[in-house]
Order: sequence, then C-alpha cells, then structure tokens
Amino acid sequence: MIAPKKPAARAGKAPAKSPAKKTPSHPDKRPHEVRIIGGLWKRTRLAVADKPGLRPTPDRVRETLFNWLASLAGAGGGELPGWHCVDAFAGTGALGLEAASRGAASVLLCEQDPALATQLSTARDKLKADKVRVERGHGVTVLERTPAGTLHAVFLDPPFENPALYEPALRAAARALRPEGVVYLEAPRRWTDDELAPLGLTGYRYLKAGAVHAHLLMPPEGGAA
Repeated sequence: MIAPKKPAARAGKAPAKSPAKKTPSHPDKRPHEVRIIGGLWKRTRLAVADKPGLRPTPDRVRETLFNWLASLAGAGGGELPGWHCVDAFAGTGALGLEAASRGAASVLLCEQDPALATQLSTARDKLKADKVRVERGHGVTVLERTPAGTLHAVFLDPPFENPALYEPALRAAARALRPEGVVYLEAPRRWTDDELAPLGLTGYRYLKAGAVHAHLLMPPEGGAA
C-alpha cells in the first residue's frame, strides 16, 4: 500500500522556529585595573588579577584616605615624606604603591598569594620603586615581627570573608605604630571605639562607600577626642 502524500507547505511561509533562549548575562563588575592617584607615578595603572576575594580599594576611597594622610603629614602637595609604611594584605599594592608615589621613605608590600606577590614585584620593578619591598607572607606575622613604635602607617585590607584576621591584625598594627602613627582599616562593617580600645586604637576618620567601611585609626593618645 502506498502511503498518502503529505500536503505541500504553502509557499512564502517558513516553518516556525522556537524562540532562542537567552543566556543570562552576569557582567564582571570588578575592576581589571586601578590607578595611582597622586605623586610621582600619578595616573599609572595597576593590573587587578582575577582572584576570588581580591577587592582593590576604590579610587574615591583612596583619594579621601590620602587627603587625610597628607593633612596629618603636614607637608603639602599630598606628600608623605619620610613615612615608613606596611601594606599588610597588599593584593594589587594600590595602597602601598600610592604611599611610595607620594614620597614615603619605605613601603613593605606583604602578600600571601604567590601569583599576586609576583605581580607586585613586577609592578615595583616597572616603576623602579627602590623604596618598596615585596614579601610573600602573612600580614599579621609580618606586623608582629616589626619593631614596636616604628611605623607611620599600616594599611589593613584583609579579605572580608575572613573576619578572624581583623583583631590580631589590628593588635599587631597598633603595637608597630609610632605614637603619631595611623592604621587604615577596610572592613565589611563599622568598628566601634569600644571594640578598638582593647586593641590599642581609637577612631579618627570614617567613611562608607558601598560595602566598604573605611576607618582611619590612631593610638588613643594621638586620636581625636
């Protein structure tokens, strides 16, 4: 038996197509580079590696921070002449390299991740930053072995997802500070003076930008009343 023929499709009409499924878009909002804001290397761009938890300090926050620091240094022009600094969780190195760009006498960039430590060394060599030293290691350990009372500034930007780092880092930073020294702290929440006092610090300046709580802290004898 011969099967009946199927009716021919009408001319001019293509078979209907199923609508294409749209793949949800999740753009990467993390910056791929940050810039040095002032000093010798102003506008120099630093690469931001694609690493989980790497969260460079936003330009606007760094600009405010270094205005605060320059005011304390009292040198004019945003400079930090003679300052000795440690960037204890350096990441991109944006904080420590900014300090070096503004005339700091020495800056130690400490980073535990080997790839990031290599990137920091590359950036230092490219800038010919002879006042900058890069060390692969744990930020708290580096601060604990720093001679007491020697640092003008400690930059603390630990991973937000590791809250256990904050208290030991703050305690070690406070011990390493000169009497007029400062600690810059980034955290996912605001730290109160009641929490800071047992660690040897008090609040001096504060701002919030998005999820970042930025603190400038001092020893109690140097902090604001």
